[in-house]
Amino acid sequence: MRRVFIWSVAVNMGIGQSGERLEKAAKVMAELTGRTPSYRLAHKSIKDFGIRRGEPIGLLVTLRKNEAVWFLLRALAAVDFTLKEESFNAGNVSFGIREHILVPGSRYEPALGIFGFDVAVTLARPGYRVQYRRRARADVGKAHRVTREETIRFFQDVIGVRILKR
Repeated sequence: MRRVFIWSVAVNMGIGQSGERLEKAAKVMAELTGRTPSYRLAHKSIKDFGIRRGEPIGLLVTLRKNEAVWFLLRALAAVDFTLKEESFNAGNVSFGIREHILVPGSRYEPALGIFGFDVAVTLARPGYRVQYRRRARADVGKAHRVTREETIRFFQDVIGVRILKR
């Protein structure tokens, strides 16, 4: 029950506008992840940026199990398996990739352009499902949660990531 594993990998693209550019980004994300992205809506209107409330301005794909592991390895290869220590939190790590063409296996299409994206990884232990399930929901105890140190150790030992100290 103490084994740590990758629960999910969330891939996020914040485009900031809807229309043709968002559709091009959706094609790029679908090519990168092999999944159809879900559109994320603006929470409030910002007149200076030309954003209206409820307008789609971003994309999100959540990967789990083997898909998550394979995508994470490709995304880490884009950053040379190096992450900053500040990127780690209790059971979570996040990092960004400036250009999607840095990911191995992706190709540049001039018609689509270049997009950056963020990757958020969540680690868990067996039994974490009790806090998310619909029936008989319960909290996970403090001793069973994944700590920041365990997250760093998992990425160093299991995945082989080099951590940059402050």
